[in-house]
Amino acid sequence: MPRTDRIPAWVRRTGIEVAGWTLIVLGVAALVLPGPGLLMLVAGLAILSLRYHWANRWLHPVKVQAYRAAEQGVQSWARIIIALASASTLIAAGITWGLWRTVPDWWPLEDQWWLPGGWTTGTALILSGCIAIALVGYSYVRFRPSK
Repeated sequence: MPRTDRIPAWVRRTGIEVAGWTLIVLGVAALVLPGPGLLMLVAGLAILSLRYHWANRWLHPVKVQAYRAAEQGVQSWARIIIALASASTLIAAGITWGLWRTVPDWWPLEDQWWLPGGWTTGTALILSGCIAIALVGYSYVRFRPSK
């Protein structure tokens, strides 16, 4: 068991606050953007539940919803294929985002608005795609009925 009494209390409190709220904000954003939104919400609530009773109360229902979504995502081969194709598309978009820096002739805006973000955005897309593939694999192993 790690010894946390060597870490000052204010550092532990601040770390819990920053990590928990960061994961909550990123999780909410990832509900509509590419990324594992429910997973980040569960992680953020789990961290915040170390300090707050309300976070502990919210943790269970969000966790149940995340598991339900994971289970439904692997109930048919069509869903699995769509999820893996979407994740692969995210990875391909991330690679494209980082490598393809020349502005095509058909781009209607100024050149500076072509693929803003460079490798920062591309890496985020690649990471999201990899996480999605890992989650599909986890869901398949955990929830797919064996026949």
